[in-house]
Amino acid sequence: MTTLVNDMAKITLSTPFAVGDVNVYLVKGDALTLVDAGPLTDTAWVQLTEQLSLLGYTPQDIEQIVLTHHHPDHAGLIDRFSSSVKIYGHPYNKFWLDRNEYFHEVYDRFFLQLAIESGLPQEYLRAIHKFKSPLKFMGNRKLDIEIKEGDVIPRMEDWTIIETLGHAQSHLSFYRESDGVLIAGDHILANISPNPLIEPPFEGEPERSKPLLQYNESLKKLLAIPISLAYTGHGDNITDVHGLIPRRLGKQDERARGVLEMIKGNRLTVFDICKTLFPSVYQKELGLTLSETIGQLDYLESLHYIKKESHEGIYYYFA
Repeated sequence: MTTLVNDMAKITLSTPFAVGDVNVYLVKGDALTLVDAGPLTDTAWVQLTEQLSLLGYTPQDIEQIVLTHHHPDHAGLIDRFSSSVKIYGHPYNKFWLDRNEYFHEVYDRFFLQLAIESGLPQEYLRAIHKFKSPLKFMGNRKLDIEIKEGDVIPRMEDWTIIETLGHAQSHLSFYRESDGVLIAGDHILANISPNPLIEPPFEGEPERSKPLLQYNESLKKLLAIPISLAYTGHGDNITDVHGLIPRRLGKQDERARGVLEMIKGNRLTVFDICKTLFPSVYQKELGLTLSETIGQLDYLESLHYIKKESHEGIYYYFA
């Protein structure tokens, strides 16, 4: 049953995505705050309403919503709340929540170029528009107040903002020093490793971010923080964050070294490697599998284990 523990309650909502249910959190303090809001579906709204009722509240009692990141399973139901409910989040959220003409122009141009550089055959380029299909489950309203590491969330002053980029360029986690509790979003999960996703650079950066490298650094950042319990965006809570992080980093390094062995003696495109890594799902989950593949290549490049060269607009990787 949904209950308040130390002024927090976990609320679990269904999603239309392969990751399964998402956890959002009610935080009772000087304001009644919802951390994340689930996907924009009628089912999730009914579930949220029912679970708030068990806690003695209604959606109309929510005073502010704080986002860990912009993904549709976390930022969908913001549309169902009144305009008086303020939406807080990392500045990068604004591009995804207010999907104007500029957003679509940058998004489409970026992923088309990425697909070409990755060596996707012409017939796959038509599938790029499907990358945006999950956005139908994302809210479409402006971010009210931008927050970043070092800022204080009004009426949630006992929570510290930690920038944990990697899984998303907008990702924030929230830490309460008094009891060591972390609201981790999708930064660290109990049973799976989040996919650091490639995203367009919306603010004029000359190059794309390297989310897997960011993610690894964000994980290491948590090692310096005395965390007693992490509330996650999916699945179970984590009681041994510091024990889990080295295992996650080690597993990722192991995967990358498998990619390195694949490359040795060859000149391969991202698409060549992606098909080998994900033979049964790359066509269905092209965006996710390309992100994972590029992440491993970024990692190997950062260690100078591999190099790449461009030929007719396509990158080829070799060791």
